[in-house]
Amino acid sequence: MHDEHPELMRAYESFGKAAKEAGPLSEREAALVKLAISLGAGLEGAAHSHCRKALEAGCTADDLRHVALISAPTIGFPTMMRAKSWVEDVVDAPDAD
Repeated sequence: MHDEHPELMRAYESFGKAAKEAGPLSEREAALVKLAISLGAGLEGAAHSHCRKALEAGCTADDLRHVALISAPTIGFPTMMRAKSWVEDVVDAPDAD
């Protein structure tokens, strides 16, 4: 997308940056929220991406696992298990450390 539509991508990234800077959440807190939203929405690619970004923001593997676990009462146990598997995809990747 960056090669084919650079202006669109710059605008999209600027929108995301503005949204993140519009409130008081720390980089770490925002990363966990974005992960939770991705898991709850059932967005596998976004969940993988936000797991990596959360790790870069200083979150631990246990933090990410906890986000998945505490989603169970809201999204249901089977959906939480799917979400947890997406977290594990990233956490268990050979280059995760």
